[in-house]
Amino acid sequence: MAQNVPANMQGKEAKQFFGAANVGSRQGAAPFGSYAKGCMAGGMQLPQTGPTWQAMRLSRNRNWGHPQLIDFVAQLSAKAARMPGWQGLFLGDMSQPRGGPMLSGHRSHQMGLDADIWLMAPSRLNLSIRERENLSAVSMRRANGAFVNSRWTRAQHELLKAAASDPRVARIFIFPGAKVQMCKDETGNRDWLRKIRPWWGHHYHFHVRLACPSGATGCVNQAPPPPGDGCADAQQWVNNILNPPKAKPRDPNAPKPKPRRELTMAELPQQCVGVLQSQ
Repeated sequence: MAQNVPANMQGKEAKQFFGAANVGSRQGAAPFGSYAKGCMAGGMQLPQTGPTWQAMRLSRNRNWGHPQLIDFVAQLSAKAARMPGWQGLFLGDMSQPRGGPMLSGHRSHQMGLDADIWLMAPSRLNLSIRERENLSAVSMRRANGAFVNSRWTRAQHELLKAAASDPRVARIFIFPGAKVQMCKDETGNRDWLRKIRPWWGHHYHFHVRLACPSGATGCVNQAPPPPGDGCADAQQWVNNILNPPKAKPRDPNAPKPKPRRELTMAELPQQCVGVLQSQ
C-alpha cells in the first residue's frame, strides 16, 4: 500500500484522481495491485475504430488497457469477423487511461486487464460518435437470466469459446443461463468451459479478464476457477433464480451493513501515486 501519499491526495477518493486522467502515463506498461484495487502504468489506447471493431461510449474514455489486452481484443474481433453474419465486435468498457477506480460503474477494470464485449453482432462498423453513444445493446437473457432468449445463437457460443481458449484469459463472466446453454450445446473439448463463470447482469455483454502478464511482479491474480467445467455450479445459479431460496430472518439486533466505502490513495499499491504523477 502507498506509504508516501502527497498531501493533496491524502484522505481523498482515489477515483477522483484516476477519473481525471485523460491520457496514459509515460511509463513502461505494468499492472499494479488487483483487479478491484489497482492501477495501470503505460496504458495503451485502443483505436476508436479498427478493421474489425468499434469502441463504444467514447465519452467515457475507457478504451485503454495493457498492451496484452489491446492485442487480445484485436485478435478476438478478427475471429468474430470470420463468423457468418458478423463484421467484428462492439467493444465496451476496458479501463481508464491510468486504470484505477472509476468515477462510476465498475469496481474492477482497474489494471487494464478487463474488457466488456458486446454480445450483439455489429451490422456495420462505421457508426458515428453519436451513434456509439446512443445505440442500445441487446439483451440475450430470458426469465431473469435463467435461460437464453431467441437472440442467442451458436455464434455467441463460438465467440466465447474462442475467447476462453486464449491462454491469456483467466475467466469470463456471463449470465447463468448462457453458461448452462453452452454446457448443453458443447459436444467437443469442454476444458474452456471452466473459464466461463456465471455472474449477475452480463446479458448485454460478456466480461473478459486476462491473467497477470508474465513478469508483472506487481500484479495479483485472482484465484483460479475451481476444477471441472463448472456446469453444475451454473445450473445451481439457474435453480436459485427459478426457485429462490428463502431468506433467513434478519436479526433485529444485528448492526446495519456499512455502506460501501470508496478507496483512498493510501489503500492502493504504492506505485499508483507514481502512475498519477507521471507525465
